[in-house]
Amino acid sequence: MSDPIVTLVTSQNFPRLDADEAGLPDALRDRGIEPRIAVWNDPSVNWDEAGTVVVRSVRDYAKDRRGFIEWAESIPRLLNSANVMKWNTDKHYLQDLAVLGMPTIETTWLEPSQNLSRNQVHTRFPAVGDFVVKPAISSGGRGTGRYTSTDAISRMRAITDAIHHLERGRSVMVQRYHEEVDRSGEVSLIYLNGLPSYKVEKEPMLHPRFEGGDVVHEEIARSSDATEQEWRWGERIRQSLHSYIKEQSGRDELLLFNRVDIVRGGPNDNEEFYVMEISLIDGSLYLSADEDNLAKFADAIAVRASW
Repeated sequence: MSDPIVTLVTSQNFPRLDADEAGLPDALRDRGIEPRIAVWNDPSVNWDEAGTVVVRSVRDYAKDRRGFIEWAESIPRLLNSANVMKWNTDKHYLQDLAVLGMPTIETTWLEPSQNLSRNQVHTRFPAVGDFVVKPAISSGGRGTGRYTSTDAISRMRAITDAIHHLERGRSVMVQRYHEEVDRSGEVSLIYLNGLPSYKVEKEPMLHPRFEGGDVVHEEIARSSDATEQEWRWGERIRQSLHSYIKEQSGRDELLLFNRVDIVRGGPNDNEEFYVMEISLIDGSLYLSADEDNLAKFADAIAVRASW
């Protein structure tokens, strides 16, 4: 009997996977699985022979979201599913989470259909403090910039950044910069096959002069033990997410991986925490931050490949 096949999906810029995932093929091979690596939009790949398909380093999906979704919908054994990834490719999903009662960072949405002038964009930025401008569809933090409201040059660059995206048909998010990120960083809680698995702490990426650009932003993360409070927050988010999936598709879905990014509420905030992002597609799982992380993900894949 041949070994089950698992194809790890990547992009042209990472033909052998992201460096964080370099050990994954060997870990799968150790578990009796035949690992393969394929670029999602490579026309030479026969996906009928790909076995269980696990999406990983598809850092370029935002450049061709429609093509990526069409590809995902054509793959029969895809983890996570095409429907879940379609929802997660557009950060408007934060609006859905807010409706479900999740504490999210207050966001002003700028839409191409609004045909906003530079002055109208300007009036939608905060009057004080730092703020973040980023496209609603992006991967790896591309196009994300941090700007200062009261600095004329910084504000002008933020306007130019937003207009750049809007003129190309991209929705834009404007969020007040949450200063607690600078004090305590972000926390990522990783769930594998629906179970709480591990946590990493991430250092702040957006320093005060950090401006948007077409680059993937590297994260500095370290593994640590999650507190009972953090898992409680994560469970609240996880339950809301699965309620939404069931409401939209008529049934729940066992997600192979789910990364929940949160930040603590500040001393003057009403919320204990805020949801920064939920990653169900290509977000890093920080497999190299701790060798146990790699083993846990390989085990989770092996379970699904055997079904």
